[in-house]
Amino acid sequence: MKWFGLVARLLVGGVWVVAGALKLPDPSASVRAVRAYDLLPESIVPTVGHLLPVLEVVVGALLIVGLLTRGAAVVSGLLFVAFIIGISSAWARGLQIDCGCFGGGGYKEGASAEYPWEIARDTGLLLLSAFLVWRPRTMWSLDSLLFPQRVLSESTPERADA
Repeated sequence: MKWFGLVARLLVGGVWVVAGALKLPDPSASVRAVRAYDLLPESIVPTVGHLLPVLEVVVGALLIVGLLTRGAAVVSGLLFVAFIIGISSAWARGLQIDCGCFGGGGYKEGASAEYPWEIARDTGLLLLSAFLVWRPRTMWSLDSLLFPQRVLSESTPERADA
């Protein structure tokens, strides 16, 4: 269990950092990718498209270093749920769009053939995020250094005068 949490944290965090970092140099492509799903009101598409890569990098970095792990894992899980819904919706509506997960986005010939793999990948990462919500304390994390858990021993009596 000790190693599983560390591997989950590094894997999910690494995916987020790479996904966000690949989108940062071209914010207009990120906006196009969000727009292509045709799920959000146009008035918020540019904001989501610009902020999403930043959020992905921040969540990923927090997971990698193990800081505020439970909160970062909750945000990670919510993002994966949103992405699974978005890809499923595109598939159900017959849209042929690149998921925009690692940059790009917009129309892509034959994209629906990739949707099952993308949903499976995001579901696996969602499950790892859920594990980190349940068990945020992992090896080699800043959480463990900055917020040590106080262990009460049964053999240590509580002081009556305290």
